[in-house]
Amino acid sequence: MAASASEREGTTPASLALYRKYRPATFAEVKGQEHVTGPLRQALLTGRISHAYLFSGPRGCGKTSSARILARSLNCVNGPTPDPCGVCDSCVALAPSGPGSIDVIEIDAASHGGVDDARELRERAFYTPVSGRFKIYIIDEAHMVTQQGFNALLKLVEEPPPHLKFIFATTEPDKVIATIRSRTHHYPFRLVPPSVLRELMQDIVRKEGVEVDEAVLPLVVRAGAGSVRDSLSILDQLLAGSDETGLSYAKAVALLGYTDASLLDEIVDAFAAGNGAAVFGVVNRVIEGGHEPRRFAADLLDRFRDLIVLAAVPDAAETGLLDLPQDRAERMAAQAGRFGQAGLARAAEIVSTGLDQMRGATSPRLLLELMCAQVLLPAAATDEKSLLARLERLEHTDRARPAAPRPQAPAPPPHSGTDHEAERTRGATSGKPQAPIPPRPAAPGQPAREQPASGQAARQQAAREQAVSPAAGTDASASDVLRRNWDAVLEAVKRERRVAWILLSNASVVSVDDNILTLRFAGEGELKRFSTSDYDADLKRVLSTGFGLNVMVKGVVGGGAGVTSASPGPSRQPENAAPAVVRSVAGPPEFAGFDEEPPDDGAPDDVPDEPSADDAASGPAELTGMDLIQRELGGRVISEIED
Repeated sequence: MAASASEREGTTPASLALYRKYRPATFAEVKGQEHVTGPLRQALLTGRISHAYLFSGPRGCGKTSSARILARSLNCVNGPTPDPCGVCDSCVALAPSGPGSIDVIEIDAASHGGVDDARELRERAFYTPVSGRFKIYIIDEAHMVTQQGFNALLKLVEEPPPHLKFIFATTEPDKVIATIRSRTHHYPFRLVPPSVLRELMQDIVRKEGVEVDEAVLPLVVRAGAGSVRDSLSILDQLLAGSDETGLSYAKAVALLGYTDASLLDEIVDAFAAGNGAAVFGVVNRVIEGGHEPRRFAADLLDRFRDLIVLAAVPDAAETGLLDLPQDRAERMAAQAGRFGQAGLARAAEIVSTGLDQMRGATSPRLLLELMCAQVLLPAAATDEKSLLARLERLEHTDRARPAAPRPQAPAPPPHSGTDHEAERTRGATSGKPQAPIPPRPAAPGQPAREQPASGQAARQQAAREQAVSPAAGTDASASDVLRRNWDAVLEAVKRERRVAWILLSNASVVSVDDNILTLRFAGEGELKRFSTSDYDADLKRVLSTGFGLNVMVKGVVGGGAGVTSASPGPSRQPENAAPAVVRSVAGPPEFAGFDEEPPDDGAPDDVPDEPSADDAASGPAELTGMDLIQRELGGRVISEIED
């Protein structure tokens, strides 16, 4: 037996590419297109066969292969049949590795789409087939046929001879003129799902007898983007470079140009921790390693997408939403928990926008670093996603901070005969939460007592660092965070204006919604004084400058509505108005609310009682604020003027 030319030259014969070697030969072998192959098999089984078909869909999804299978099924000796025999002359000639049939003509419309080509096809179409049952024209890239070419074929496609069949295949069906589309049966092909692609490649790798790392196939599926031909071409390239040890993940990542998963883990952890040094360290390693910044940004966006899915569906890996091994899924779930859904959505949006800007950019590294800086600084923006990201970071910080020891209430002094002293004492022993009480000034000649450490400065600093700017539509988490940090806000208000602090000490946060902060006051007098004496403006200024909260302030009493305040000016009192009467309310002894008008009975309930012996012994130093003015001067406070 004579040796072949390749054997005589000492070379091995060239092997077929995987996408040709494993091209489907029957409809049952076409993967991921059951919505097309099922109706076609049924039409062949019942004999309801059209004279023209239009197969459309993305590249590499099986359009041309299905057209050849349809031609094979039509001309099989047992046909038309959904399952060609595979042994007759027509089936052998039209097999994936067969020489082809003279009765099945494939035309590439990209190079034969003119009017002259259409006229030549029209003249030859009327000749009967040589050996098969039908003469079949497979016109690939049909959208490349010109307008004149389609017009030349129009009459033939509309009323062909009985032996003639047309199969048009295109990636852009909208460019096929409507008069042709209306005369065909249109079957749209789709991209193949990742799970189906992975299963297909596992079978091929098993048949090829090559050891492949488990993490390689997801990379190939991702690179193929749903195209079977593209995926098999990439797998063929990787297998060609494998050695006796098989195909490793490191080799696949290096060849495909993807970012190593460890780099993505490192930068995501750094983003979640707000560690700018680690973030820019990873960026520097990416650039120094020769990786393309745009590819790194695209891989980072894919990682954020996976984390968003995991944050919303913790069991996404088990249910098949994500194609991840168990250890990788657990680590990414922990990353999603540290980041938070709002932070992930904001980071993904920033990276997506930056990725579009990097197309054709002269300095892609600079754009990548700017993207990272924006992700690290949620306080730089005031949109809703930035607000929620700052809230999540603030909550994580609040949970991670150890609880400060609660200071013990000081014992009451031995001579505390006033009603206010008794009311302080009852609140400390009742176990009910009390409003913060400002320290009393020391008596003349006595050293000031040291106040117990309350941790207010630390909490205020942490709250200021994690400050947020509410946007429309904020949810209840903003209210919860503000309640937890209300002490820090009160400390800032105290330094700004002491009287405003006294009023707010008896107020509580109801909600933060639609840029409106709602506070609940104990009585109408407190609410009126707060909203008409410019104290709400002090609170707004403190929240804006010190905590990044830009809100309107609204007050309510109990469950009722109060007065909404944007930035009211100082209160004005008519000249003929009756003087306001001082009444004490629950809270610090320095505070007294104002009634809208004096009592009708004229009872001297605003005049202090005669001091007892204990009160006289305690001296004026025990009284502060309005109580001191009322007792020592016998006057009534109408309004306050502060520097």
